[in-house]
Amino acid sequence: MSRPVLSNTGARRLFLDRHALLEPPTGPAKGEDLLALIRRLGFVQVDSINTVERAHHMILWSRRQSYRPKHLTPHLERDRTLFEHWTHDAAVIPTEYFPYWKRRFARDAERLKARWSDWQGSAFHDKVEDVLAHVRAGGAVGTGDVGTDEARGKGGWWEWHPSKTALEYLWRTGRLSVCHRRNFAKFYDLTERVLPDTHALPAPSEEGLTAWACGTALDRLGFATSGELAAFWALIRPEDAKAWCAAALAGGEIEEIDLTLSDGSPRRVFARPGTVAETDALPAPSGRVRILSPFDPALRDRNRAERLFGFYYRIEVFVPEPQRTYGYYVFPVMEGDRMIGRIDMKARRAEGALHVAAYWPEAGVALSKGREERLLAELERLSTFAGCGAVTFADGWRRQPMIV
Repeated sequence: MSRPVLSNTGARRLFLDRHALLEPPTGPAKGEDLLALIRRLGFVQVDSINTVERAHHMILWSRRQSYRPKHLTPHLERDRTLFEHWTHDAAVIPTEYFPYWKRRFARDAERLKARWSDWQGSAFHDKVEDVLAHVRAGGAVGTGDVGTDEARGKGGWWEWHPSKTALEYLWRTGRLSVCHRRNFAKFYDLTERVLPDTHALPAPSEEGLTAWACGTALDRLGFATSGELAAFWALIRPEDAKAWCAAALAGGEIEEIDLTLSDGSPRRVFARPGTVAETDALPAPSGRVRILSPFDPALRDRNRAERLFGFYYRIEVFVPEPQRTYGYYVFPVMEGDRMIGRIDMKARRAEGALHVAAYWPEAGVALSKGREERLLAELERLSTFAGCGAVTFADGWRRQPMIV
């Protein structure tokens, strides 16, 4: 029996629709509307780099350009409808999902103790209960409030003092939660004080966690391999996702389809029954040019993005400058349902300008007059969002496609 075939165009549109990138980036972006958008995505990655705007803010702005950073704060610090923790990386996550993280907390308690002991030494073990007692008695703390009598290095992960390590360990294992940030620095309090109602809910069974993680990941990805399902939330093992797929396939909850990759080759993936037919009803994508965060969820899985869009992208923050192909923090550029280039830019707020150093089109996607006008319009919108009054350009900013 032949499998349903999902065209590459249909796959890109379905994937972008699930990631709120198919429709125009308009509409309300605060309160319940913002929370609904984050639920739709599943989570939003948090990152500290502020070349133009921090990743989580830019991810939300790319989808709803009425969004402003102040709209996120009430969900995290007042209403507690979002919490901060880890998926594949640090993220803001709807609070109703918190019970599913309890099993990760339990697993990480031993895993991180061993792993961090290799990096830091075991001195932080003796500080865990002391730091917990300090928070319990005195309330929320930042890293500068603990271990004040301990030697500090010059900064960096490998130079955390024992009490800072203990503080992060207590957060990663669920006993503390982030209650607020100041100048992007985290402050922590007891989880039962930050999330009193949710904290009291029981953890699901392992089977319940696997079913939830796989099902909700598939609904957000549209189609996936078992490995991609496991990686979405980073809550379960690949072998658990593989077993769930086998059982769900036998039970008719999912089906196998042939996904057509950007190079025309097929890839067998799982999808909900009827997914291929669903793509026929999707609207044509918005024709606007969009500048995406390097950590945008549509590009988080770099290999998946390359297979689907034919777009090879790697962030070069940790690459020594002489070895970089493009630049320190280069932003992907999307038009409609395809990736058309990448742009190197920086917010020079002291000068009141968003400065563009270079734009590289993808091979075969010329920077035509109309496309350049759409790119410039998006840069003007981004300049306003980033608090800059103008867009400036380096000489020779229009580049030729790179052969990588």
